[in-house]
Amino acid sequence: MKFGRKISNDLYNEWRPFYINYNLLKRELKERTTAHAWSDDDERDFTAMLEKELDKIHDFQKSKTSELSKRIKDAERAVKRLVASEHSENHHSEPSSSSDPEGRQREPSAIQDAGSDDDDTDDEDSTAMSVDAMEDQFLVLEEEVATLVADVHDLALYTKLNITGFMKILKKHDKQTNRPLKPTFIQEYLERRPFYKYNWDGLIVKLSKLYDLVRTRGHPVQGDSSAGGNQSAFVRQTTKYWVHPDNLVHLKLAILRHLPVLVFNPDKEFEQKDAAITSVYFDNEDLELYLGRLEKTEGAEAVRLRWYGDTNVKTIFVERKTHREDWTGEKSVKARFPIKEHLVNAYLRGEYTMDEEFQELVKKGKKTQQEVDSMIQLANEVQYAILTKKLQPVMRTFYNRTAFQLPGDARVRISLDTELTMIREDNWDGRIRSGTNWRRTDIGIDHPFDQLPPEDKELFKYGVLEVKLQTQYGQEPPAWVTDLVSSHLVEAVPKFSKFIHGCATLLPHRVDLVPFWLPQMDTDILKPDTGALTIERPMQSSSSKGTSELSAGRKSSGVMTPEDMHPMYTEPVSEGEEDEAMDLAPARDEHKRTGLSSQDVAAAIAFREKSLKQQGVSAKRKSLPPVAVRDHAAEGNGPDDHADEGDDEGEVDERTPFLRGRKASKTKLVERGRTLSIDPLAPSSAFDETLRDRLREEQRQKSAEQAVEEEEEEDEERDAALSTSGAARSQSDERVLERRWVAPPGKRIAVPVRIEPKVYFAAERTFLKWLHFAIYIGTIATTLLNFVPPGDKVGLISAGLFTLAALVAIAYSAVIFVYRALKLRWRRAEGLYYDKYGPTILSMFLIGALGANIVLRLREMTE
Repeated sequence: MKFGRKISNDLYNEWRPFYINYNLLKRELKERTTAHAWSDDDERDFTAMLEKELDKIHDFQKSKTSELSKRIKDAERAVKRLVASEHSENHHSEPSSSSDPEGRQREPSAIQDAGSDDDDTDDEDSTAMSVDAMEDQFLVLEEEVATLVADVHDLALYTKLNITGFMKILKKHDKQTNRPLKPTFIQEYLERRPFYKYNWDGLIVKLSKLYDLVRTRGHPVQGDSSAGGNQSAFVRQTTKYWVHPDNLVHLKLAILRHLPVLVFNPDKEFEQKDAAITSVYFDNEDLELYLGRLEKTEGAEAVRLRWYGDTNVKTIFVERKTHREDWTGEKSVKARFPIKEHLVNAYLRGEYTMDEEFQELVKKGKKTQQEVDSMIQLANEVQYAILTKKLQPVMRTFYNRTAFQLPGDARVRISLDTELTMIREDNWDGRIRSGTNWRRTDIGIDHPFDQLPPEDKELFKYGVLEVKLQTQYGQEPPAWVTDLVSSHLVEAVPKFSKFIHGCATLLPHRVDLVPFWLPQMDTDILKPDTGALTIERPMQSSSSKGTSELSAGRKSSGVMTPEDMHPMYTEPVSEGEEDEAMDLAPARDEHKRTGLSSQDVAAAIAFREKSLKQQGVSAKRKSLPPVAVRDHAAEGNGPDDHADEGDDEGEVDERTPFLRGRKASKTKLVERGRTLSIDPLAPSSAFDETLRDRLREEQRQKSAEQAVEEEEEEDEERDAALSTSGAARSQSDERVLERRWVAPPGKRIAVPVRIEPKVYFAAERTFLKWLHFAIYIGTIATTLLNFVPPGDKVGLISAGLFTLAALVAIAYSAVIFVYRALKLRWRRAEGLYYDKYGPTILSMFLIGALGANIVLRLREMTE
């Protein structure tokens, strides 16, 4: 799809005037380049147009994000007031609260109004009505939160579409004018108004907190985020996925509808550094730990030092991950202990041990002696491994993590890592990076680390989603998790490792074995939207109650709420009458009443009749609500609005509302998905003039759209071809096995192979079976040799042939056994289980020996 049409289809219609006017810029570029040679004045005018569009987009996004933050705060205050009123109501209903003479005055006005219809109602009925009113207000809040989620999603899509539009129009300009404007515009204009670099994490954290408050009716789950109850009866399952950058915000919003964002300090205002996680991985020059983790050998370890937040933190965590094969009956484990930052170097050199520091925890009563003994053992083992294996800092990983989990419940934990960056820490190529320190000090958490040379960093282009499930035996995971991981938003990459990927990309001259996902990096994982996880604005509820604090926020969002809905007057109709046809019928002498020319009136009548015929309005009006709901492609704002490029001439959107209600506050003429609002008290000349302007604008836009559609650029054709190929690849839910991936030159792809002890015994049993077969044949040869007469040449030849077959079987089975044993040791699966030629050759040897014996005996008998 061409971008001009794509932006018209994907934009949020209420914000249409604030999007980049891509078609106008494209048309201006074409007209100037075709009319004359591109001049300095053209360049200056075009740059001014781009800057004007950039200012418009930057200012709109800034104001919209501020508005969303304010609406979230207003909703939070409303929830807290409802919770406080609920507590006051419960306190009022208790007998002990009767001693408080002012207790009856603590109810909010909304609840008091709910019970003020009948003064004779008893206390129980009043309490019940108060609960119902409170539930209605929570339902209104739920609608507001759902609207906020949709607004955040649309604002993120707004940012994506606009920055894409700037990049495409700049590329088109440079190609058609042969003047490189793109680098200059990015550096001098875009970088000064970096609307496309907005970080949504802070807004998403606030929205998640609000969503959780409303969902739990102001009583969010409390507890330790690391607690999960008795885990012995749970099955643990961890799967990793890649997430395209275009889907990050959508994915976060889809998850927070079910799980809140995990915040370890809810009383603290969220800062971006709170999400930063940095780890320094250790290995030796032979990359022993890398190969062990890549090949999944039993007992393979990974040693890293991790900290959370900025580099000025005082506590560092030393972690060791140990891989265990399933046949051992044990699970892979991750253990860690804290250490002060200024003691890390001494600990790594073996000059400092953690024994005394850990024993202090027992004296202070923070840990038991058993826990401390386990920590001391772990610290000593890690220190011994670092010293004996000569482990050094090799690579650093940095990313911002958004974790989703119910506090105190670890059954479902989802983490999303973004801005993932791998950075070299070694000094092996002669360059001093970390030096004698345990980490380099020239960088912090300032992604994307512009101060580093390109060969020292690897910017991972996808987000990494990790889903951890702990379900009871025989229990299925939640349905929403299944829908999430099977949606178009994620791409499954089992066993993905940041450490392995970093070593394979940053140290290519030291590794000849690369992970299986490395060739996938050149394949675009963006899939077409399947509609499985859509974020939609809520439909209007039947309740008309709501908090006054939220009314302004809802109106600004563009979604009609119960407070905005006014009952429309409906004329009583007798049975058999159809007032719909009467309302839509053309008036008599319409051209005289409107004051328009006969040509304009004829065009309007033809358009109206064609619309009614195509959409069957007379049949559909009965099913429409009394108030038309605004949709993405149903309304427009301002005189600059234009129709969707995908519409053909004369085509009308089926969602177009028509004029109804004889006492509406406004009269609306809807034409091709756009709304024309006229004050009913205004003179008819205002309506006539507005309608004339709209018809002229329609004709002008039609001509402009035709001119835009005539121009096709090679880059857009390539984009369409790529998106088509990606869509074709993802049309089916079934995964396609791709066999054309090849490793980089001089590298081998490490395919995960599970080698269990029974595989070694199976190879040995196969060897013994071949030996049994050879012994049988050898027994036949020995029998022939011992029981035939000395002068029987046929018997001697037959015994020799059987003996040769037995020896060949023994030799072949021994060679195959050694070959398979080496393959198992090297953890290579190719040619391990299928023997294509051996059984056939040995069978031919045996058939030959038997046939020779029979032929020789027959010849002897005939002679």
